[in-house]
Amino acid sequence: MESSYQGGVAFEDNDNFQRLSQTIASNIKKISQNVSSMSKMVNQLQTPQDSQELRNQLRQIQNYTQKLAKDTSSMIMELMKLRTDIPANMLTRDRLSDEYMTTLNAFQTTQRAAAQKTKDDVRKVKAQTINIGDPFAMGGGVRDGEQGESIRKQEQMSMQSQRELQQLEERERDIRQLENDIMDVNQIFKELGTMIHEQGAVVESIESNVECASHNVEAAAHELSHAANYKNKLRKKKVYLTLILIIIISIILIIIFHN
Repeated sequence: MESSYQGGVAFEDNDNFQRLSQTIASNIKKISQNVSSMSKMVNQLQTPQDSQELRNQLRQIQNYTQKLAKDTSSMIMELMKLRTDIPANMLTRDRLSDEYMTTLNAFQTTQRAAAQKTKDDVRKVKAQTINIGDPFAMGGGVRDGEQGESIRKQEQMSMQSQRELQQLEERERDIRQLENDIMDVNQIFKELGTMIHEQGAVVESIESNVECASHNVEAAAHELSHAANYKNKLRKKKVYLTLILIIIISIILIIIFHN
């Protein structure tokens, strides 16, 4: 009954393993594709192809990939906790964890590149804002026509400064979000690294226990063989002693009957 129960548990664990591994493989592929798209978008930043629409798309795909990475990390940790003694499953688990770490590293590299370019944009906007001078500080008198033109320029510059200020605030929010996401990815690396290390320690412990058990089995077999040999020798000794005793008794009886 107990053997049947253990077999059912092993079958259920294997079914869960297959389901999780397939989902993880699919997620890794999606993350890799998203990272490729993000990399192309990041390369278009600060070029003629740069636009607010491009940055919005980059932000959306970044947020989606970040969530997908977190979900996949949880799945991999769950996969590592599943019991399995099937060599193919163990190889699949190691392969998926390696592929995920590689893909996650590429994702973080793209995040850092996007954050750096956004920081450069912010510094550039701030520098331009600081360099804007007072349009009325022209020195000497200003005629009415020139004053009206200066006012229009001031209004245009004010509107442009307002737009730049809004972009500045938005990009500073993007920077904070990217930095938080990078920290989240660092935490994923840390948790996965700890899990993989512990998993490796467990495997080494199991291998050590198996090796120890094998050694004990060999030692026990040797002891059993030694005990069997000793038992055989003891049995032979008893037979010899019995034969000697029978011979002695026979001699004694012959002497007695002869007398």
